[in-house]
Amino acid sequence: MSRSETGRLIAETGVVPKKSKGQNFLADGRVADRHVDFADISDGDRVLEVGPGLGVLTERLLNRPCELTCIELDDILANFIGEKYGDRLTLIRGDAVKVPFPPFDRFVSNLPYSVSTPIIFKLLEYDFKKAVVMVQREFADRMIADVGSPDYSRLTVNLYYRADCRMLEKVPRSRFKPAPKVDSAIVEITPRPAPFAVRDEKTFFRVTEITFNHRRKKIGTSLKAAGLYGDGVPYADERVENLRPAEIAEIADAVFGNSNPNNIKS
Repeated sequence: MSRSETGRLIAETGVVPKKSKGQNFLADGRVADRHVDFADISDGDRVLEVGPGLGVLTERLLNRPCELTCIELDDILANFIGEKYGDRLTLIRGDAVKVPFPPFDRFVSNLPYSVSTPIIFKLLEYDFKKAVVMVQREFADRMIADVGSPDYSRLTVNLYYRADCRMLEKVPRSRFKPAPKVDSAIVEITPRPAPFAVRDEKTFFRVTEITFNHRRKKIGTSLKAAGLYGDGVPYADERVENLRPAEIAEIADAVFGNSNPNNIKS
């Protein structure tokens, strides 16, 4: 798909790309080819695509030996995808942030910029083999950031706990129509067992969220404000941006032990 073809489809469908929905359509077929190749789709894989848009990835996914499901919120785009591909795929009309995901093995999407964060957090709650997503470059930097980096965040820690994550390709803004104000990147997410143990995952994720919401404050100060501080909490005088995920897990274990003294595991 070229920029001219993308422009033609935009005109034919009558869709008006909305900044609020992050609707910037990939207009480079070579990038789309590589994006789908990165997913390593095997015979019989169930593939989920969120936000198929004008079908630049959809077309290529349907040429692979897979069962494809697409989730599309925009009525005009959903009608376009439904009419063009019919029963070659399963189309779910709705908000991918809210509707339950069907079972899937591969997740392949150009994620709308406006929902990248909630979709990634939701994705991590499901069992799958691999996800390959196009996101804003700044968002990709947060996904793979190292401790101490300005990009190091709650997203970084949650991803690291559940999966290996790496940036595969940087994609210039010129490859989209209309062109966004920022560049993009293709990122691979491969689930794996957690590299460290935690006593309670819910507590770990909650502590991570609370401390990164106040990343410039000391750990102890953030936890006290949330009513979670108690005896034996390590790194109380540190800031979360300087702690590795395994060290945040130590904090969460102490918090869990303080609130559930009878549940402490040896």
